[in-house]
Amino acid sequence: MRIFVVDAFTDQRFSGNPAAVCLQSEDRPDAWLQAVAAEMNLSETAFVRPEGEGFSLRWFTPTVEVDLCGHATLATAYTLWREGEGREELSFHTRSGRLTARRRGETIDLSFPAIGARARDIPPGLGAALGVAPLAVFESASDRWVAELASPREVAGIVPDVTAIGALPVGGVIVTASDEGEFDFVSRVFLPRSGIDEDPVTGAAHCVLGPLWAARLGRSRLRAFQASRRGGVVGLEVIGERVVLSGEAVMTVSAELVGE
Repeated sequence: MRIFVVDAFTDQRFSGNPAAVCLQSEDRPDAWLQAVAAEMNLSETAFVRPEGEGFSLRWFTPTVEVDLCGHATLATAYTLWREGEGREELSFHTRSGRLTARRRGETIDLSFPAIGARARDIPPGLGAALGVAPLAVFESASDRWVAELASPREVAGIVPDVTAIGALPVGGVIVTASDEGEFDFVSRVFLPRSGIDEDPVTGAAHCVLGPLWAARLGRSRLRAFQASRRGGVVGLEVIGERVVLSGEAVMTVSAELVGE
């Protein structure tokens, strides 16, 4: 089977979020898929194979299968088109339902489900784990806490205790702040329970952040920056119960899996 590494939500190699994409020539057991993802040791490895008029798509971190992944879906669509897929719109059958990808020049638009979040009390231990006191906290339907901080500089500058984050009773923590410059908001994402201390650029997190900031800012089209060390840019449009995530991608590795 052929396997690729693609940097997603960027047009520059070695930035954005790297995802492995495995073009499956045959179905394989879940244990094999998980072993390949652990071997690749990236935040996500995508496994894609034809199914009906579209594709079956699954995503694995080094330790678990996940329900939704934006950057690995973007990387998969980019890979399929680069390898000769002729359809302008791709349909993926996933654990989160049908997802689509469409080309728009060098940009890829992904139609994903919007994920709601509600305000909650600041949980005990969250401020200590982040090393900064949040202004507000929201709880998403995807088992993530969203901690609003005072400024983009504060988001970029935190040095969290990821072990303490992993001990919190939640699947992951997103930190965010509004931005009055080139972007509408910035964020960072910490998922130690899924084997990812910090995810460089996270499409699924923007399914939460997009509707949250669209409501706060009063507009449906947004531009966001994930302020990890690698960094990445995510375009967003909130359309009812869907979020269109937009970004570019670039390939860094093309290889072949060998052996059983």
